[in-house]
Amino acid sequence: MTEPVPPEIRIDFPSGEDDGWRGPSEAELKAAARAALRTGRTERTERAGRAGRAPGADASAGHAGGGGAELSIAFLPPESMRALNRDYHGVDDLTDVLAFGLGEDPLVGDIYISPEAAEASARELGLDPREEVLRLLIHGVLHLLGHDHPEGEARYASPMFELQEQLLARLLAEFRGRA
Repeated sequence: MTEPVPPEIRIDFPSGEDDGWRGPSEAELKAAARAALRTGRTERTERAGRAGRAPGADASAGHAGGGGAELSIAFLPPESMRALNRDYHGVDDLTDVLAFGLGEDPLVGDIYISPEAAEASARELGLDPREEVLRLLIHGVLHLLGHDHPEGEARYASPMFELQEQLLARLLAEFRGRA
């Protein structure tokens, strides 16, 4: 059996990690992306199997083999996020995370996060902004893997959101255990 190809993860910080970045460290971001890739692929395959399809029967299930991944994570200012959302989704409004898949096997994709939108959401909900950035990264990776959720309030009870929150809780416990 061949060894799985490790994911390649590139991160473009808004102004460099040492020049004012207040979010999670590069190591934490990469750990979150890897955890979401690993668990998100497994979850998709298990759901495909429960639905009566053999693993690999659809494109999303094919990711479970660990065929590698190439992710680019970029942190953008609000104006750039709004422009991407308008140009690619037809919604002229700021969003906190966007994910664009560029290939299936190996998984290739771009994830864009607005730190300002993440911080505003965290403040509104009484959450830690660093945790919110990790949540958004996990959310973006799960979308790249084919997970989806309904719009509106129902999204918070969806299997994708449940998986996202489980992953985030495990990661945060792991990070706290190292501190």
